[in-house]
Amino acid sequence: MEQTPTPETQESTIVIDQKAEQTIFNILFAISFSHMLNDTIQSLIPAIYPIIKDSFRLSFAQIGLITFTFQLSASLLQPFVGIYTDRKPQPYSLAIGMGFSLTGLLLLSSVGSYPMILFSVACIGIGSSIFHPEASRMAHLAAGGRKGLAQSIFQLGGNAGSSLGPLLAAIILVPYGRSSAAWFSIIALIAIMVLWRIGNWYKPHTKKKKAAKGLKHNKALTRRQIVFSVIVLLVLIFSKYFYMASMTNYFTFYLMDKFHLSVQHAQYYLFTFLLSIAAGTLLGGPLGDRFGRKYVIWGSILGVAPFTMLLPYANLFWTGILIVFIGVILASAFSAILVYAQELIPGKVGAVSGLFFGFAFGIAGIGSAVLGRLADATSIEFVYKVCAFLPLIGLLTVFLPNLERKK
Repeated sequence: MEQTPTPETQESTIVIDQKAEQTIFNILFAISFSHMLNDTIQSLIPAIYPIIKDSFRLSFAQIGLITFTFQLSASLLQPFVGIYTDRKPQPYSLAIGMGFSLTGLLLLSSVGSYPMILFSVACIGIGSSIFHPEASRMAHLAAGGRKGLAQSIFQLGGNAGSSLGPLLAAIILVPYGRSSAAWFSIIALIAIMVLWRIGNWYKPHTKKKKAAKGLKHNKALTRRQIVFSVIVLLVLIFSKYFYMASMTNYFTFYLMDKFHLSVQHAQYYLFTFLLSIAAGTLLGGPLGDRFGRKYVIWGSILGVAPFTMLLPYANLFWTGILIVFIGVILASAFSAILVYAQELIPGKVGAVSGLFFGFAFGIAGIGSAVLGRLADATSIEFVYKVCAFLPLIGLLTVFLPNLERKK
């Protein structure tokens, strides 16, 4: 016999629902802070390129191979980590992953051969592959009803960390040499302590929720529509991160070649670009929550095209202006794309996050290797003339269904 809910039980249900919709900002900021520390370590890899290029007498192709090694190790494992943690969440895996990054960082500061440099960046990549899927899941769990905002806060930390790399390189690595990279192990140790505390918060949640079996999907769409939409999203990720590879890995060389800037001066321009990336990241998620993620994807990928096309023909002053617009507009895409994909396949946050983070890292690595060879064969300026057209791929956004209307 069914029991009629009493006012007390109805009230307790409302309280539980309200808690489920609350955004846990202290956890989000802690995850974002650890993301900043993780990506600060990652960003030291391209920031150290001008130093090791001279000391090891490397070609652009060899520089590209370093990035390819890092991105490959950081990308291949991510989908598998996401799938595994969907079934068996690992609250302390983030701290363990940071241990790999710490090992790679210490090796990078002291090794004396090119193969060992490749091994060092591979260790940092493995740490990153463990970090991103599970950290994204924790951000999703703490989001409440504001998924886009949560992913933007999470991504903001990562992009802020990426922007710090060139600045720290200009202040510490360039004056004191590659061995000074060992001092950044302090960052890794701080991150391990923060991630262990986050793991303590996350651990009770792993006991409450059993992993979902089978592939769930958005009931308003067919499986064929979902698969096609995921493919379109991955192509958009390709256009974004292939262009980003040209900026993060070769922009300093472009400035030094075209405008005859010093290494230190060029690093400040790269810092400006990466800082604008961090600012744009914070906009994408909330705008997607309010106006719809498809419109944010439209504006971010396709809207940056006029600025990328102008960049190869601009003088130094306008180059500094254009990179700010490119960074802000381009950065708003990823949070919207990731949450859009999570809404396409609900219940598989880790797998979706691992797929998209891994694909983004992989494309960035392939892009770096390809563009390095292109720069060796032609010129660094020609690379930017070719990459200027990549944002036009954003026209494919027209094929994405409007999930807000479907709901």
